Amino acid sequence: MHPSALSNADFFFKTYLTADKKGARIVEIGSQNVNGSIRSICPAGMEYIGVDFARGNGVDVVLDDPYKLPFGDGTVDFCLSSSVLEHSEMFWVLFLEILRILKPSGLFYLNAPSNGPFHRYPVDCWRFYPDSGTALVNWAKRCNLNPAMLESYMSYQQNDYWNDFIAIFVKDAIHCADYPNRIIGVNKDIYNGLVLGSSSFINPKDGTEDFLRLQTIAAVATGKLAVR
Repeated sequence: MHPSALSNADFFFKTYLTADKKGARIVEIGSQNVNGSIRSICPAGMEYIGVDFARGNGVDVVLDDPYKLPFGDGTVDFCLSSSVLEHSEMFWVLFLEILRILKPSGLFYLNAPSNGPFHRYPVDCWRFYPDSGTALVNWAKRCNLNPAMLESYMSYQQNDYWNDFIAIFVKDAIHCADYPNRIIGVNKDIYNGLVLGSSSFINPKDGTEDFLRLQTIAAVATGKLAVR
């Protein structure tokens, strides 16, 4: 669990798990505690269920099929996935399964890397960029569902090499007004942010930090940028 994954989850909990949500049913996909867990910073008083495809610390339910979650339709308040979907061969199939188990007003918190080294667990297939959340919404609508993305953003690296893509989805768009607060409203340390109702990026940037760093190194090497 890299540092930005914990800090981004903390922003989600503080913004969306308000006092009236006490007792909410939370399902975390990929919950095994590997150098830290977002369960540890979840507000008290929640029904927290960790699922994974292997037994381990923090795993309450072991999945037989990574694309079938053992919960009834519309029975979960919040579904969390942090540093997991890059390892899902068909993450779009899992996205629909997550929407299935969520209540109409339920939220899905997605954290997935936009860069970083190849790391199999047991496979490593994808990276997520600023338009990924919108693409998932469009995919679900083609499947006759009606989700909405409340917000998304990229977070800066925190003493490592990961940039996180964060997106928060509500299962049914008619419940958007149930969640008036946004992480982007309090966390200014983001770029390529999107909020519901706007297609313009907040703090737009053309590349992730590792790409921008390479550009800087190249500029210094060619004399286009002076070293101070």
